[in-house]
Amino acid sequence: MQGTIEELGTPLAEVTFVVVDLETTGGSPKDCAITEIGAVKVRGGVVLGEFQTLVDPGQEIPPYISVLTGITTSMVAAAPRIGTVLPAFLEFARGAVLVAHNAPFDLGFLKAACAQNGILWPAAASVDTAVLARRLLTRDEVPNCKLGTLAPFFRATTSPTHRALDDARATVDVLHGLFERLGPLGISSLEELTGLTRQVDPERRRKRHLADSVPHGPGVYLFRGPRDEPLYVGTSTDLRTRVRSYFTSGEQRSRITEMVALSQRVDAIPCAHALEAAVRELRLIAEHKPRYNRRSRFPERALWVRLTDEPFPRLSVVRRVRPGSGVFLGPFPDRRAADAAVAAVHESLPLRQCTARIPARAPSGSACALADMGRCGAPCTGAQSVTEYADVAAVLRAAVACDPTALVTPLLHRVERLAAEERYEDAAVLRDRVAVLLRAVRRRQRLESLAAVPELVLARPDGTGGWELSVVRRGRLVSAGVAPRGASVRGTLAGLLATAETPLGPDGEIAASVDETELVLRWMEKSGTRLVELDGTLASPAPGTGPFSRFLAMADGSSTRRDPFADGRSLGTRARPDRITAGVGTGPRARLASPT
Repeated sequence: MQGTIEELGTPLAEVTFVVVDLETTGGSPKDCAITEIGAVKVRGGVVLGEFQTLVDPGQEIPPYISVLTGITTSMVAAAPRIGTVLPAFLEFARGAVLVAHNAPFDLGFLKAACAQNGILWPAAASVDTAVLARRLLTRDEVPNCKLGTLAPFFRATTSPTHRALDDARATVDVLHGLFERLGPLGISSLEELTGLTRQVDPERRRKRHLADSVPHGPGVYLFRGPRDEPLYVGTSTDLRTRVRSYFTSGEQRSRITEMVALSQRVDAIPCAHALEAAVRELRLIAEHKPRYNRRSRFPERALWVRLTDEPFPRLSVVRRVRPGSGVFLGPFPDRRAADAAVAAVHESLPLRQCTARIPARAPSGSACALADMGRCGAPCTGAQSVTEYADVAAVLRAAVACDPTALVTPLLHRVERLAAEERYEDAAVLRDRVAVLLRAVRRRQRLESLAAVPELVLARPDGTGGWELSVVRRGRLVSAGVAPRGASVRGTLAGLLATAETPLGPDGEIAASVDETELVLRWMEKSGTRLVELDGTLASPAPGTGPFSRFLAMADGSSTRRDPFADGRSLGTRARPDRITAGVGTGPRARLASPT
C-alpha cells in the first residue's frame, strides 16, 4: 500500500537545522557558565547563516580552560552577558531542529541559562550527531564517536579547535556525512531520523518479560547467563523500573547491549534501604566477578604503600595490609598512583631506596648515588644511626597517623619555587604527586576512624515518616532494616542487633573492604543521618588533612588531564552497526533488526 504524503513525514532536504556548539568555563551548568556560542543554519546542504559571539560568564575562566579553548578572561571582559545573547540566538534558531555533538552538554547549558534568566526554552526537536554516528558507523571505520575523530573521517572542511564556530562548522560536515549513510537505509524524513535513535533491537524488546517478576523498591539485581552465571550486578532504589530500562532505547552502552542479549534470567534481592543495596552489590561483584561489571571486581588488587618494620625502614608497594608489619598508606587505585605517592615521600624525606635489609649493628655497605646527592643518610655505611634514621621515619608515621604538615610543607614550598622559576611542568608534576599523597593520607585516616569503632547504629529518615537503620561494626555493615512510621524504632533496632553479623578478625582492624567502609562513611556523613548508639570512640585525628583542603581543591581544578567538555557517555563504535531495514518500526519507514 502506498503511503500518503503525511505518512512520509518531512523530507530531510526541506528541514532547517541549526548546528550549535558552546565553549564554557567547565563541565557542569550548575557552577560553570557559557563563554562562547557558535551556530550554523543549514537546509538542503546549503549554509543559510552563521551566529557567533563571545559571552561574559560573570566569573574567572580557569587557566586550564584558557589553554584548551584559547579564550581568556580579558577576551570576554567587554562581551555581552548571556541574558542579552540568548534572545538573539533563540531568534536565529527559531523553527529549526537543533543539532549538537554531545547534545546533552550544549543544550543542557542553554536550558540552564534560559532558566536562570527567566527565558522560556522553546520546544524544538534535536539531533545528537554523536549518538547518530554510533548507530551508523563501525569500529573498523572509526574507533570512537568524538568530533575530533569524525571530522577527518568525513573530510570536514573545518577542523575542530575547541572554538564554538569552528566546531559547529565541523559538526555540519559530520552531519551531512552521516546523512549520506541514511539514504541506502531508506531514511529520508525528519520523523525517521529522530526515531532512529529511539529504536530498540527486537531481540532486546523480546526479553522484556525478564523484568516481570522483579519487585519495586530498593535492592540488587543480577542478570544471569545461559549457564546461570552472573553476567552483571547492579543496584537501584526501584528495582523493577531499573531492570525494565535495560530493554528500552535509553540503554545505549555497547557492553550492556551484549550482556542483555546473553541474559536468560534476572534475580532480584530486595533490601531495606539504599546503603544495604550498595553494600550487597559490592560483595556480590567481589564474589562472582561478573564479566560485564567493570568497577569493584577485584578489591584484592588494591595497592598500599608500606613503611617496613625494620631498623632502617623503607617504602614498598604491597597488595595486603598485614597488622604489625609496618605503617600502611592507601589504598591506591593503581600502580601509577602508588608510585606517585612514594616519589612524593622520597622528595620530602631522605629515606633509603635500596631493597637490601640493613642490620642494626655494624652495617658495612657502600654509599650510593642518592647519598652523594643528599637524598639518603647512607645508613648502609654506618653514617646514620638507628635513632637518627628513626627520626626521619617518624615524620611519615606522624603524617599517616594524624598530621602530614611536616611531610608536605617542604614539598609545597618547592612547588612555589618551581613556579616562580617558570618551571611550570615540573611544578605541576610535583603538585599532582603531593595531591595523591594527601588524598591517600586522608583516605587512610577516615578508614581508621571507623575501623576503631566496635559498633555504631545509624538512622536516616526514609521520607515517609519512618527510619532507615544500619548497624556497623568496625566499618562493616552487619545489619539493616526499616522502622516504618508509627513502629517502635527501639523495638526494630533490638531485632537487628540480635541478628547482626559478628565480624571476624582482631579488634581495631577494618572488617570490610575499603569500598564498603567508604560507602558507610558517605552514608553517615549525609545530611539528616543520626547517630543512635555508639560503642567506643568515633573521632578523626587532628589536624589531619583539613589544613590542605584548599590545596587539594586547587589541584583538582587545575588538572589538565581531564577534558571538562568530554562526552561522558559510552559512545564507542561497535564491531557491527545495527541493521536498519525498511518496514514497520518507530519511524514511518524504518525498522531496527538484530545483526546476523
